[in-house]
Amino acid sequence: MSTPPPIRKVVFPAAGLGTRILPATTVLPKELLPIVDKPIIQYGVEEALGAGLRDVILVCSPGKTMVEEHLDRHPVLEEALERRGKTTLLDGLREAVQQIELSTVFQDEPLGLGHAVLVSRELVDNEPFAVILSDDVIDAAPNALEQMLAVYQEVGGPVLLVERVPHQAVGRYGVIAGTPIRDGVYRVEDLVEKPPPDAAPSDLAIIGRYLLTPDVYTALAETGEGSGGEIQLTDGLRRLLEERPIHAVELSGVRQDAGNKLGYLRAILYFAQKHPEIGDDATDLIRSAVSNR
Repeated sequence: MSTPPPIRKVVFPAAGLGTRILPATTVLPKELLPIVDKPIIQYGVEEALGAGLRDVILVCSPGKTMVEEHLDRHPVLEEALERRGKTTLLDGLREAVQQIELSTVFQDEPLGLGHAVLVSRELVDNEPFAVILSDDVIDAAPNALEQMLAVYQEVGGPVLLVERVPHQAVGRYGVIAGTPIRDGVYRVEDLVEKPPPDAAPSDLAIIGRYLLTPDVYTALAETGEGSGGEIQLTDGLRRLLEERPIHAVELSGVRQDAGNKLGYLRAILYFAQKHPEIGDDATDLIRSAVSNR
């Protein structure tokens, strides 16, 4: 097999309403809710950079510009930090934003993940690309995208990230039926969006990372509305599967679903304990809170 074209671009859908964490997301986009000292989306951006992807395409809703502003330069703040000699904070502020090339496209209505991907078509410009759902904050080494890119180099086509979930939870995900081709890697035979537990083809749920080829856009355009009157990415991938192989890699790492209240709290506690400055104190604080219940 010839070497597949490199993946350089990553799409971040960020036009959702964040209803699962209301009222915190009434004004502040879900992607900017902090996990310790970084907003949710920055974990995903740093993962993309760690995997060598620097062209960031942000899919926003009209008027929702705060996420774009966070990923831009902040000269007044940078100047103040420099003047005060706070070089560590300054370096941290600049680390991600200086490395990415940021583009933004608007999704007029939140019509599903498939639609969010579809509106990125012009900016992706007929290249293979990645999609990161920043709700899924992943701690892994190598990082999740790096794990997927290794498989992409082997198979030269779309790669999905999957994770085994409890049987009763499969109805919250797209789920694959897959044939193992080696440990942790599957050839996808079918995909089902949010199946009832008794009809799910497996417990392998698709989680928030995708490596896609540009022909997915044609598949999405032909798919139309699915569950909830939205264009579902899983449905588009199912159509694409009729034309080409799709593979999945099982995550080696820890995923925190920060898109709901309990998951967001769990993510804060998890990353607080791993934080280089406050980790030990955070662990002691958590133990103290548990013992004082």
